[in-house]
Amino acid sequence: MASIDQIQPPAHERQRLLAKSKVVIESQAWLYPFKGIYYFIAHPFLYPLLRARLLPCLILSTIVLLILFTFTYLPQVAFLAIWHGPLAWVNAAFLVLGEGSVLISLLFEAWLVDATQVTIFDSVWPLIPPLFNLDSDPSFQVLVAEGHADLVSTARAINAGEINPLKQLGKPSKSATYAPFSFIQIAEAILYLPLNLIPIVGTPLFLILTGHRAGPFHHWRYFALQELSRKEKRVFVHRRKWQYTWFGTVALVLQLIPVLSMFFLLTTAAGSALWAVKLEEKRQATEDEQRDMLTGQAAGIIVTPPEP
Repeated sequence: MASIDQIQPPAHERQRLLAKSKVVIESQAWLYPFKGIYYFIAHPFLYPLLRARLLPCLILSTIVLLILFTFTYLPQVAFLAIWHGPLAWVNAAFLVLGEGSVLISLLFEAWLVDATQVTIFDSVWPLIPPLFNLDSDPSFQVLVAEGHADLVSTARAINAGEINPLKQLGKPSKSATYAPFSFIQIAEAILYLPLNLIPIVGTPLFLILTGHRAGPFHHWRYFALQELSRKEKRVFVHRRKWQYTWFGTVALVLQLIPVLSMFFLLTTAAGSALWAVKLEEKRQATEDEQRDMLTGQAAGIIVTPPEP
C-alpha cells in the first residue's frame, strides 16, 4: 500500500501550485466579469448600446434555446441517464446550453456584437474622475487616475470636449476587433462537449478547458492597442495563463445563462476593459519605477530597491 508521501506530489510541486493559486486569487481576474456587470449597470451612458442589441439578442437566444430544448434535451437526458442517473437532468441541461452557446456565437457574436464590444471596451478607458464619482467606489479606484485615452487614441480619434465617454470616441482609424473569430475555439468547444458525459467532474472540466481557450480573446483589443507582436502576446498570455483561464471560465458560465447570454457578452467587455486598465497601470508604474532608478543612477544617486 502506498504511503501518504508517495501519494502526495513533491514539496516543490505543491509550492508551485500554491503560488499559482495565490497569484490567481490576488489578481482577482475571475472577479472582473462580475465587476463588468456592476460597471455596466452603474453607467447609463452604456445603455443605448444594450438597447440597440437587446431585441435581436433576445430573439436569437430564445429561438435557438427553444429549438434545442424542445428537440434535443430529452434525448440527451435519456442517453446520459445510462451513466449519470438522476444527475442526467442537470448535465443534459449544461450540454444543451453549451451547444446553444456555440450556435449563438456562430450566428451572432462574431458578426453583430463584436463592434459593440469594441465600443464598450474603448469607452471605459477615457473616463476621468470629474465625470463620474468613482472615488467613492474602491472597486473602481483603478480608473481614478489620468484616464487612458492616450492609448485608445492610437487606434481611434478622441473628442476630449465631450462629456459622454461614448461621444468621446471617434471612428476607428484602424481595424477594430474585440475578439477575432476562431475556428479552433469553436472546434474545441464541440470536441469538449462529450466531457459532459462524465459524471460530476465532466461539466466543470468542460467549462475550464473551454474558458482556457476563450480567456485571452477577451483582451485581443488590449493587445491591439498595445501593438504587441504575436510573440509578445504569447509571452504576455503565458505569464497570466491561469488568470485568463479563470476569467474565461467565469465569462463562459455567464454566457450559458439562458436569454441573458448576450447581455453578459456586453458586460464582460466592460469587465475585460477594467482588468486591462489595472494591467496598464501596473505596467506604467513599473516603467516609472525603472525610469526613476535610471535617472538616479545617472545623477550618481544610489537607489536602494525596496525590501520584499
